[in-house]
Amino acid sequence: MGGSVTVDLICAVCEAGGLGMQGVSWHEPDALAAEIAAIRRRTARPFAVNLVLEWDQHARLSQCIDAGAPVISLFWGDPTAYFPKLRAARAKTIVSVGSADEAKRAADLGADAICAQGFEAGGHVWGQVGTMVLLPAVVDAVAPLPVIAAGGIADGRGLAAVLALGGAGAWIGTRFLATPEAGAHDEWKRRIMAARETATVHTELFDLGWPKAPHRVLRNSTYDLWDAAGRPPSGLRPGEGDPVARQQDGEALLRYSDISPNQGTTGEIEAACLYAGQSAGLVRDLIPAGELVTQICAEAEAALARADALRRS
Repeated sequence: MGGSVTVDLICAVCEAGGLGMQGVSWHEPDALAAEIAAIRRRTARPFAVNLVLEWDQHARLSQCIDAGAPVISLFWGDPTAYFPKLRAARAKTIVSVGSADEAKRAADLGADAICAQGFEAGGHVWGQVGTMVLLPAVVDAVAPLPVIAAGGIADGRGLAAVLALGGAGAWIGTRFLATPEAGAHDEWKRRIMAARETATVHTELFDLGWPKAPHRVLRNSTYDLWDAAGRPPSGLRPGEGDPVARQQDGEALLRYSDISPNQGTTGEIEAACLYAGQSAGLVRDLIPAGELVTQICAEAEAALARADALRRS
């Protein structure tokens, strides 16, 4: 979610019965401990922290465990080296995967749950298989381990589909960007709510800070500028390194940067990296996060009831 997750968002989701999650892959030690402590002060319910394994995360993993994070999520890399510490701490662990083979390896390591991330997902995308096919393949590979589906899910109909395919729950990002509690810039939220299902692109374009890492974003003027120039490689792209905006702390946000604009950013917000999944095409309004959790669950129950009625008719 591009660094836009706040303590308010996490706790609102948790208090409504969901599992709020914070990405801590780039947190400094003091900030990481303070963030986890702030969440624990605000809610007694379980929450999760996520670590991206593109970089060495052994120190941060120890800090997360010591700070009392109840659930650890691992993404983007081989998690093998992290499991001895996770098992010793008896930490609940979710591993995100893009294939059934990856899921089986994670299950064999001792993962407590698997997240099957489909190609429709926003942000950085690990695999190339759509959620509709990936989820049942992963469920079959690791049964009876619970499998969470990510990618293309924005409402209760999507959650009902996940449950019908054997999933244990849904991991939803893009929809929760369009909440008052999310730290995303208002223009980013507005563009998600205005998006069609065809509004995103899967690309490696926004790579300053994280090269060669495929991701899904809203198509914007930066993408169109690069596309019109013949899609040149990194280093030869038009306007590369030019500041398009300025973050709240005064630091320049460069064109093609992997950093997204949060509240307080000024400048060409539209030209920055606006992570979003294809589910943006289903987002039309700004809803408080707790209400959104309740709404999604109610919609899922209604969808499952309709399916049951059809079966009985």
